[in-house]
Amino acid sequence: MVGGRRIRTIDIHAHVVVPEATALLGVTTAPGDPSVMGPSQTPARFKTMDEWGTDMQALSINPTWYGAERDVATQVVKIQNEALAGLCAKYPDRFVALASVALQFPDLAAEQLEEGVKKYNLRGAAIGGHVNGDELSAPKFDPFWRKAEQLGVLVFMHPQGIPEMNKRLEGNGGLTNVIGNPLETTIFLSHLIFDGTLDRFPGLKICAAHAGGYLPSYAGRSDYGCVRFPDGCKAAKKKPSEYLRQLYFDSMVFTAEGLRHLVAECGASQIMIGTDYPFPWSTTTVDHVLNTPGLSDADKRAILGETAAKLLRIPG
Repeated sequence: MVGGRRIRTIDIHAHVVVPEATALLGVTTAPGDPSVMGPSQTPARFKTMDEWGTDMQALSINPTWYGAERDVATQVVKIQNEALAGLCAKYPDRFVALASVALQFPDLAAEQLEEGVKKYNLRGAAIGGHVNGDELSAPKFDPFWRKAEQLGVLVFMHPQGIPEMNKRLEGNGGLTNVIGNPLETTIFLSHLIFDGTLDRFPGLKICAAHAGGYLPSYAGRSDYGCVRFPDGCKAAKKKPSEYLRQLYFDSMVFTAEGLRHLVAECGASQIMIGTDYPFPWSTTTVDHVLNTPGLSDADKRAILGETAAKLLRIPG
């Protein structure tokens, strides 16, 4: 209850795996993996969701098929999107889902997104932060971005790692994840801004995992970089920080001050709760929002579920 109103909490960042699809990529899913949605795992997921205060999850699959040939990638995506559609049809009060797409073939990805939305009732797409080292701001990916804008659906970006950084990040601290994931998100968003993608497709609805990485915390440097190096900013029509108000972010910043700052930089209307389920990064996500000082009831309602319900077209 927020301000006397019951809010349906919607988690924008929740993972799932479809073993039949990963098997086509030569990957075996471990028995009992909580990312799998088999009959034995589903009750445990619902139990955890209830404990965490999560009414619904927007299911997404981390892309591991960007290196696959076209035929294999087509098969993997079809199996996954059918499985996601089945889960949502079986548990419509707990799940919506984001389509898988084979972004290494942008024309195919655009077709898969359209099929996912129109045939399978999926609510957008889940993508990685780069495709085999290529930035997603490259013109060759425009067919996918054009289709996402045309359909008016959400694109959720989750980082997949920065292979060329692995040497620097190895050792203690789990840095490939702890630093590498938000860094990749920062790079992804920065290219969309500085390479003009967000201006070519101003209607895009993009949500970046891990609270947008480091970008919202250091957007002032991006702005001042355009004063120092104006030739590098000619493709962007606005100050870099201004794009934060047209992007979306999950709430994974871990502290009340982090969330307060994210709201100050991006606006409460641009933030949705994210837990990273089944990975225990954010087991108190709902309480985190409820207990952050300075948020109005309207802010809390937006972050907990209202914005996600609108973007994911979940009826009231």
